[in-house]
Amino acid sequence: MSAGHIFPNMFRGILVPGRRPRFRWPRVEESAPRQSAFFAIMGSQMITFKDRLKAAVLERLKPAFPVALEDLDLAPTPDPKMGDLALTFPFQLAKKLKKAPRAIAQEAAPLLAGIPGVAGTVVAGAGFLNLRLDRSAVLAETLRLAGRTDLAAEEGKIVIEHTNINPNKAAHIGHLRNACLGDTLARCLRYKGEPVEVQNYIDDTGVQVVDVVFGFMELEKRSLEDLERLPGRFDYYCWDLYARVSAYLAGHPEAQARKSEITKRIEHGQDPEYGLSRYVSRRIVRAHLATMARLGIGYDVLPCESTILHLKFWDRAFELLKERRAIYLAAEGDNKGCWVMRLEEDEEREKVIVRSDGTVTYVGKDIAYQLWKFGLLGRDFFYEPFSVENGRTLWISTAAPSNGGAPAFGRATKVYNVIDTRQAYLQKVVVQGLRALKYEAQAAQSVHFSYEMVALSPKSLDELGYAATDEEKERSFLEVSGRKGLGVKADDLLDRLEAKALAEIEKRDPDRPDADRRRTARDIATGALRYFMLKYARNSLIVFDFEEALSFEGETGPYLQYTAVRLAGIFRKLKERFGLGEADIRPPAGGALLIPPGLAEAEAADSWDLILTAASLEEEVLRSIAALELSHLAKFAFLLCQKLNGYYHKYPVLAEQDAGLRSFRLLVLKTVKDQLITALGLMGIQPPERM
Repeated sequence: MSAGHIFPNMFRGILVPGRRPRFRWPRVEESAPRQSAFFAIMGSQMITFKDRLKAAVLERLKPAFPVALEDLDLAPTPDPKMGDLALTFPFQLAKKLKKAPRAIAQEAAPLLAGIPGVAGTVVAGAGFLNLRLDRSAVLAETLRLAGRTDLAAEEGKIVIEHTNINPNKAAHIGHLRNACLGDTLARCLRYKGEPVEVQNYIDDTGVQVVDVVFGFMELEKRSLEDLERLPGRFDYYCWDLYARVSAYLAGHPEAQARKSEITKRIEHGQDPEYGLSRYVSRRIVRAHLATMARLGIGYDVLPCESTILHLKFWDRAFELLKERRAIYLAAEGDNKGCWVMRLEEDEEREKVIVRSDGTVTYVGKDIAYQLWKFGLLGRDFFYEPFSVENGRTLWISTAAPSNGGAPAFGRATKVYNVIDTRQAYLQKVVVQGLRALKYEAQAAQSVHFSYEMVALSPKSLDELGYAATDEEKERSFLEVSGRKGLGVKADDLLDRLEAKALAEIEKRDPDRPDADRRRTARDIATGALRYFMLKYARNSLIVFDFEEALSFEGETGPYLQYTAVRLAGIFRKLKERFGLGEADIRPPAGGALLIPPGLAEAEAADSWDLILTAASLEEEVLRSIAALELSHLAKFAFLLCQKLNGYYHKYPVLAEQDAGLRSFRLLVLKTVKDQLITALGLMGIQPPERM
């Protein structure tokens, strides 16, 4: 069996028959997680590599041992001196063969000699049979494939719903965590090769919008024409108005009747209430989109709740739920007269889907929306262009036919709903609704991408000038509250980040053109904020503190950007001094990787460690997607930058007089640069040209 049969992308022209690999085995301590990066770099598909390697091992073992493919588990070894991947089948066969596992491993080891890509075997411990991989070939292939992926896509389209800010006020810092997580997940899935559709649901008839309409009509006595003449930041104005309305309604319970009337008139499309709600929501949605665009976040379609109501999506979902007896009309108890769903985890409990007055609850509308996402409702929206940015059209749902031209939205095979942990219960009810309708496959592919909220530290409260109550002062943090008007507005935070970055740039490089300084400050602010939102585990509460968020040292986005800029500077100087571009830095074609004769053992070990770290990008992306833990990707990028800066500090590149060593180090740095730029792009972080 040839190398090409085992690894379709590897070892062609790399291993030279009859010759030993030229790369020495470095003595370098590596942890088990680091060793697992082999799975990502061999053939660019960790599953394909493992399967093909297992198949080759099975072919050698089967004539002598009663083993099957599922018996050949490949796991990283705890110590690289013992090999790279461990086979445990001797333990499984010991009872059947009535032999000690170590004896079985010793008999099997010679059978695996000569498998392409395997440099040798080691019998370890009580009976582990470890494979030692050919690092020369791995290194060469990693260098060749850096910055590219061959990961396999699943079948069908993936829908990600994220951001979903109520269009009644400015976006705040908590919304940014949702958007950064959802956007990074979309980027990772697209990198993997998946077709992804990003939706931003607009709840334009919800109680929050109703509150703002109530405020304009009842507290300020404003008409639609008055709203159109309001200057300045409309979303900021509504932020304050919403807090005022919340306080007013709390003190005037008799006003709830008027609020209920406004709600019904909006839901039925009756003016002037409906016209006001449409204007408020559309104008604030545009403000939200502008805020998210500052972070490089975009969408494909904006499904609106008003359209769901007008096109009677819920009516169709209601029919399905009744036909299939997923819900029933409660005849007694607290929910008498309501249509309810019995909860799976507690059959004594009921979840109201339709209230006794005939109005549908949030979860009912969410079930209808989820059915549409999977193409199960038998109905669709009409669409019209909402905006065009960089040649990309953003579509919005509409109840009336338009000129057409919109792509087919929805009809997903998998759906991710990015919603905070406080909505976990309602998300479970939505999935239960799908199961109750016998849509088991779709229920299994409905994923709640949950995350914890962003709270404010006491120092942040002071900086905001918030007069905390005595009770609030005793807490270690305070939750963001739109109703209280308490929170850090997203644009205010970005403005502060940009101002801080600009001040630092002006101090370091006062002669730089103003436009260049401001562009760099924007890039740094974006990098700082996006990394801050990604570096914490998603189910960890983020207690926001200005000092930490605005820091440009340590585990921060600007540190990653600085590393990328530093790498770019090396290759820029390479062009100036030697006339060589990045495209000229590549492994030798058609032969084994040439290791410089003067490469010391310590540098060989450091080079291997750095390359192996860079090569684990694909694995980290796959881990991040599988666990929905994007902090894995953030931590990977930070670790890579740390190792790169340590390597560069120890081994000069352009100043190196030995041409062979210089070329080798450039090759290592080029590989790291390609992987780092890819990782930054997946996180939505743009390295500036200079810092």
